[in-house]
This record gives sequence, C-alpha cells and structure tokens, in this order.
Amino acid sequence: MQKARIALSSTDINKLNDLTAEIREISEKFGASVRGPIPLPTKKLKITTRKSPCADGRETYEKWEMRVHKRLVDIGVNERALRRIMRIPIPSGVHIEIELKD
Repeated sequence: MQKARIALSSTDINKLNDLTAEIREISEKFGASVRGPIPLPTKKLKITTRKSPCADGRETYEKWEMRVHKRLVDIGVNERALRRIMRIPIPSGVHIEIELKD
C-alpha cells in the first residue's frame, strides 16, 4: 500500500503543532490511516559572539540559539484527503515536504 510522508519543520513549535493537528484531523475525517506526528530531534544552532568589537575591557560574550523543530506524519494514500491537505494554508516560517512512498 502506498503512503504519503509529510515532513514539517519550523522554528515556531506552536505553528508546527497546530498544523500537524489539522493534518491529522483531515486525514481521520476522510478515513485515511494516520501515523504520527512523529517528533524528530530538535536541531540547536548556537552562535557565541563577543560583545565588545575591540580588545579593550573584560571579555563578555552573547550567546544566540535557534531551534529547528521537525515532525513526520505518515498517511495512507487517500486521494480526497491528500487534495484537502494540499489546500491547507501554510503559516509563514513552516517548511513542508510531501513525498509518496511504496
């Protein structure tokens, strides 16, 4: 049986969770089998910079961090459900990939 794998990623976890809940709700409404959302490890991108541009004074640093959250949702191929999912408005800052697998 074919399935569609939907991969979602975002820096805003609330938008990501809302979108995965909506995808799951639509899939269940149309009777497609759903597996997920499966949380993948969060990527933490860290940058440490020195506050002072010159070498005078004490050494103080600022630390910046960006977290990228990822989710996977597997759906049994149901044409009506997939068409409805493709029409969902995607919030800004959320990246989505849909892949059909055997």
